[in-house]
Amino acid sequence: MKEKVRAILERFDPITLAEMDRVELMTRTDLKYTFNISRLPELLENISGNYRSLEVAGTRMSTYQTLYYDTPGYDLYTNHQNGQLKRYKIRMRRYVESNVYFFEVKCKNNKGRTIKTRVLKKDLNNEITDSSVQLLSDSANMHPENLEPKLWVNYNRITLVNKKDDERITIDVDMNMKNENGLVDFPGLVIVEVKQERFMETAIVKMLRKMHIREGGTSKYCIAVSKLVPNLKKNNFKPDLRTIQKIINETDAA
Repeated sequence: MKEKVRAILERFDPITLAEMDRVELMTRTDLKYTFNISRLPELLENISGNYRSLEVAGTRMSTYQTLYYDTPGYDLYTNHQNGQLKRYKIRMRRYVESNVYFFEVKCKNNKGRTIKTRVLKKDLNNEITDSSVQLLSDSANMHPENLEPKLWVNYNRITLVNKKDDERITIDVDMNMKNENGLVDFPGLVIVEVKQERFMETAIVKMLRKMHIREGGTSKYCIAVSKLVPNLKKNNFKPDLRTIQKIINETDAA
């Protein structure tokens, strides 16, 4: 199935990292969708004329490795579980093909807007140092001594950019999550995020609706904590976990 997806992506007009600067969308609205990879070729085929496909180091399916931080008691996760409207994710991300590292603070504010800030890191050092300390203080009013690295979330990502509108699409496949307790794979799971400055009825939104794929989903970090960390409350994430398992079962059945 992945080879079929790669073949379809080659039909998209390419876009480079430098050209993507116009659609950074560091402040935006997000829509999330989850479904089985068997449906991805149909989606891509029907929107290929409307989007360009990011190409990095000769590939259109890039590898991402993300280390998430939280307090010793998982306060950031708990804020999400308890439905707190303003919440944060703190992470360090490696873009494997370009070998670039960023320390990032991602805030979901009480108006449902996502605000992401980041600084370039020199290497994959897990410590929060140098310019990352200032970013953490300015963006989240937090300090490094109150956070510790918790777990990794890794996946391959397809990035699409709308040819006309301010819209960027990320399509994540081959996801796995790991910490000291073990590793969890998600075979067949696709997570699509539609990132826009403001909501628009674009080609992908219309196609997803036509395919009867409903908007909904939760954060990768919260899924990872729910699966890998015992004895933490996860009631609010159980519906999402059931949906994900149902999607994985479609792969097993096939």
